[in-house]
Amino acid sequence: MPQRRDWRQVRIGRDLLAGLMVGLVALPLAVGFGVSSGVGAEAGLVTAIVAGTVAAVFGGSRFQVSGPTGAMTVVLVPIVADFGADGVLVVGLLAGVVLVGLAYARAGRFIRYVPVPVVEGFTVGIAVIIALQQVPAALGVGVHADKVVALAFRAVDAWVVDPQWVPFAITTAVVVFVVALGRLRPRWPASLLAVVAATALNSSLGWGAAPIGAIPAGLPAPSLPSIPWGQVDSLILPAIAVAALAALESLLSATVADAMSVEDRHDPNRELVGQGLANLASPLFGGIPATAAIARTAVNIRSGAGSRLAAVTHAAFLLLVAVAATRWVAQIPLAALSGVLIATAVQMVRVSSLRALFRATRSDALVLAITAVATIAFDLVTAVIIGLVVAGFFALQQTARTASLHEIPLTDTHGGGSPDGTDHSSEERSLLDDHIVAYRIDGPLFFAAAHDFLLELSDVSDIRVVILRLSRVTTLDATGAHLLADTIRRLEGRHITVLLSGVQPTHAPVLANLGVYDELAHENHLFDTTPEAIRHARLHAARAHH
Repeated sequence: MPQRRDWRQVRIGRDLLAGLMVGLVALPLAVGFGVSSGVGAEAGLVTAIVAGTVAAVFGGSRFQVSGPTGAMTVVLVPIVADFGADGVLVVGLLAGVVLVGLAYARAGRFIRYVPVPVVEGFTVGIAVIIALQQVPAALGVGVHADKVVALAFRAVDAWVVDPQWVPFAITTAVVVFVVALGRLRPRWPASLLAVVAATALNSSLGWGAAPIGAIPAGLPAPSLPSIPWGQVDSLILPAIAVAALAALESLLSATVADAMSVEDRHDPNRELVGQGLANLASPLFGGIPATAAIARTAVNIRSGAGSRLAAVTHAAFLLLVAVAATRWVAQIPLAALSGVLIATAVQMVRVSSLRALFRATRSDALVLAITAVATIAFDLVTAVIIGLVVAGFFALQQTARTASLHEIPLTDTHGGGSPDGTDHSSEERSLLDDHIVAYRIDGPLFFAAAHDFLLELSDVSDIRVVILRLSRVTTLDATGAHLLADTIRRLEGRHITVLLSGVQPTHAPVLANLGVYDELAHENHLFDTTPEAIRHARLHAARAHH
């Protein structure tokens, strides 16, 4: 809930100016993403106003700016195609409920477990999709296709047959202008300047590029969308996808905001509440699902924002536009909006970050590439899941390499130190019988690491007693415990006695569930320290020798 301290950093002049700057940047993006989603320019503008206000007041970051985004548009396009505009509004409501539920489940902390290569690959994939979606409008042709790659190819084919040079020229000029000015003057509202110039030239010179069309003035009265009850079950999975994307993008944006402002740290669970309420409110006014926008948040911070007032001001500016300036907004050429969105896609891809990841490790590069391709080929949630699975595989592989089996040099005891470096007392430094061997297992003993060296252990020969020191085992899962139990039984089947030392309390229940722990305890083959196990081994070997 909003708290008084949220507004302690208010600096009215700077916040109002920052909000105005963000509003200037957000206006063409809100309209463009509304059109690109298939719901319309008005929906994009309404989303930026309503969701932007609610998320600013209730969210977990005082710098966050929310509204329609390119990533969300990518998810919404197929939903609009399958269920229409009303279906999108219902999906927004359901996604809002899911986000609030995630917040109360305290799921915000899990964002830290998403690897950077997955995020970068996801971002690259989104950028490619946004750019491909704009190809028909950029070329001034009307084509349709289920997949964006096919859509772009069909648009190019249609344009080759009947070239439309004016939309192509407008789009190209806007892209070049926005990207160039964004690098030279990053604080300037390059998108707005480009759109204003393109609109003025198109209208005054009669170029004939297709405009957005009429937009109703003002903010619609709130009302519940028409709920297609027969299709609600079909909308649940899209709603979960929208909620997952909103959570991921918003928390990543909040993390970026933290890095840009050293005195602020966001509350991830409160941010999920804010985004959930924003997505509950937006559809009531005819808006589409929203999320935090990294670029607009960055502009907000760079413009000197000190509190939530800046984000609220951005929404107020857009409301003023919706009330008083929609007749001018309606004249914006669709090709100019396509140029803005293509430029946005270009700016989403950080070449320096990609270069660093590709130079880091092969696994990072592969995770990034797979996630990007999956984003384009499938959908965003599937792509993130695939990226996480691949990244998890490489992480397990790397972790498994840290697991090792070491024979403790018990026969090398005259150097004055502990043979395994820790818990042997001086009286245990004498030479052990040649038929006794001790091993120390280091690192994780889990499904990815256990098989190879436990197989090696079960192949020992000419041995009467094996001591396994487990005090340095960091992880023990069911697979590792099962393989350890199997190894012990194989050794005992060859009449080799197995002694365990240093079993950690957290690992004992895992072994107990497989029966091996109780068997060893019953035979007095469990020891707290390795010296105790050594003494028992020497006695056992002596009895066996006689």
